[in-house]
Amino acid sequence: MIRVRKIQIPALPTKQPRRLYVYLPHDYYSSDRRYPVLYMFDGHNVFYDDHATYGKSWGMKEYLTRAKLPLILVAVECNTEGERRMNEYSPWDIDVIPKLGHMKGLGKVTMDWMSGPLKKFVDSTYRTLPDREHTLIAGSSMGGLMALYAVTAYNGVYSRAAALSPCFWIGGDKLHELLSETSLARTTRVYMDYGTAESRGGNKIDIADMFRGAEELTNSGAQVAARAVAGAAHNEAAWEKRIPVFMDYLLK
Repeated sequence: MIRVRKIQIPALPTKQPRRLYVYLPHDYYSSDRRYPVLYMFDGHNVFYDDHATYGKSWGMKEYLTRAKLPLILVAVECNTEGERRMNEYSPWDIDVIPKLGHMKGLGKVTMDWMSGPLKKFVDSTYRTLPDREHTLIAGSSMGGLMALYAVTAYNGVYSRAAALSPCFWIGGDKLHELLSETSLARTTRVYMDYGTAESRGGNKIDIADMFRGAEELTNSGAQVAARAVAGAAHNEAAWEKRIPVFMDYLLK
């Protein structure tokens, strides 16, 4: 079952309310058990094709239905007004994005809300396992960047993260600094990947950045899986194919 409600984020005002999606596992109403929670970015792209930006979702509803995983999934729609998604999903101010100009980094504001008011709402409304060990986070592209930021800067809240095609080119030196200088709990587990058919010259630069980031996270104390996915492009259809891989790694 997926519940959808309209919300406003006071610290990130928009002209239109955004959608909050909450997936409840198949046995939620027939048991009294408590469940781990996976938070995801770009919530409009997670479940429904007719909500997705480009008409294709991740297909998480179908996957979770088939797998019957004992898991609650909470997905938050991004700001769809102009380029404001980039601001909300960047932890740092950026001045050198071609065609986008200056980006105001509101990633910390976003994560303060997700880790504070949103998590409190979810934990008080649903039967969750609210501790760090059972709180996960995932995203792709800018959402992948935010997943890496969350699991490091908010390591006391999130124990595991999946970052598919994370935008290392946006994070740059500041992201590498964060990954290499943050002491992480030994139970931290991070999955990262990139497709070889993504943009920027076969994506060799981003793939190299990813493996550098994986080494930094490992040295900081995390367990890390990182891989280049042959022939994979930068879109929801490609990320959907990797769901069983990263979910198995996060949940095992």
